[in-house]
Amino acid sequence: MPQTDNQAWTREAFEATLRGMEKYYHIHHPYHVLMNEGKLTKAQLQGWVANRFYYQVSIPLKDANILANCPDRETRALWIQRILDHDGHPGDVGGIEAWIQLGIAVGLSREEITSLKHVLPGVRFAVDAYVNFARRADWHEAASSSLTELFAPKIHQQRLDNWPEHYPWVEIEGYNYFRKRLTEARRDVEHGLAITLDWYKTREQQERMVQILQFKLDVLWTMADAMYMAYINDMPPYFTIKA
Repeated sequence: MPQTDNQAWTREAFEATLRGMEKYYHIHHPYHVLMNEGKLTKAQLQGWVANRFYYQVSIPLKDANILANCPDRETRALWIQRILDHDGHPGDVGGIEAWIQLGIAVGLSREEITSLKHVLPGVRFAVDAYVNFARRADWHEAASSSLTELFAPKIHQQRLDNWPEHYPWVEIEGYNYFRKRLTEARRDVEHGLAITLDWYKTREQQERMVQILQFKLDVLWTMADAMYMAYINDMPPYFTIKA
């Protein structure tokens, strides 16, 4: 572990500290553990896909806010690719459409997914908090919050490896999103990590960045908490209220 005094961490120690935050990544949440072990029902998997779509459609809004606050032309020229990756462009339907296809592959209709009618309040609050953070924060901080991408390729690869065996009823076209993000996430990490390691120089700044990454990890974990309550514990919002 890095030294515990007030000296700035070396670049290598700072990166190691950030990578060590993987233990808080939602790959370790009970919902994702059940998913990876093939123990979710069809309805539980559908619930995850439907709720996660709200995160997918919000990511370009987050990135647009980063661009709006960023005065550096070279950074904007690279960061804008993230919006194109999700929204699509000629020759690429984009990640949002790929997620819709995942929803269809698990048995949801396009209207069910895009209407957002299945999105839980806890998921909505968590995602909105992330977008609002990107809107208000210094662009370096907002950009650095995206570094949960450090851990994303592992979770995407797990799904590609395990879903065909555990959930054979999922249509194969649904896996395109995960394949797409394997390469995109690694490219995005390279850029986001460079921004982070270059910008946070003092120990105070570096520890602030750790807090920012923890906030983003909290967003993802809280989303999974809401889904676990609703779909695993069968305790959706207002479940105690009788109609």
